[in-house]
Amino acid sequence: MSMGVASNGARLAAVLVAAVAWIGIAVQFRATLGQGYDIGATLWILLRYFTILTNLALAVMMTMVALGRRVSPAWLGGVTLAMVLVGVVYMTLLRGLLDLSGGALLADTLLHKVTPILSALWWLLLAPKGRLGRRAPLLWALYPLVYFGYALWRGSIEGVFAYPFINYANIGVPAVALNAVVIAGCFLLAGLSMVAIDRRLGASRAAG
Repeated sequence: MSMGVASNGARLAAVLVAAVAWIGIAVQFRATLGQGYDIGATLWILLRYFTILTNLALAVMMTMVALGRRVSPAWLGGVTLAMVLVGVVYMTLLRGLLDLSGGALLADTLLHKVTPILSALWWLLLAPKGRLGRRAPLLWALYPLVYFGYALWRGSIEGVFAYPFINYANIGVPAVALNAVVIAGCFLLAGLSMVAIDRRLGASRAAG
């Protein structure tokens, strides 16, 4: 099921969320390009990261909403949940690992802190409620697992891993497997909570 055309308020807010995501990606692109890579290499490097891929999905999705396109509640929920994961993983595992400045610091702030908060607020306040299926969390949990496989493949052929918790050369295969299971499990539990919130808010809005 797809949501109908969003209200003017929801579309306007979607413009803000999309703009922040696109700007964050553009700033990160410029910062990486400035390290001496060409455009193709810069794109390839950026597509290594869960943060970039998820913010790109958010930017596209919010752009569609802003333009009045129909977007499924499952996609809205799944991308929002993935953005929350971006923020949580950053704050618990990645914050402070790199000494950033200039454009790289701005992109880091926009893509790891601002967009997760904005996307969560947009979903809570403006997304249609009461339309998520019980199996949605299972589908959503596939995303981090597929990403793990993709990131491990890239790391194995490039010798560069996107994140330290997937670097099996340093922490070992069992630790990486455990990290994948824990993240997917947390994603699943968070998804179940999201569906419960969706149903509660949907019932409350229907009653109101």
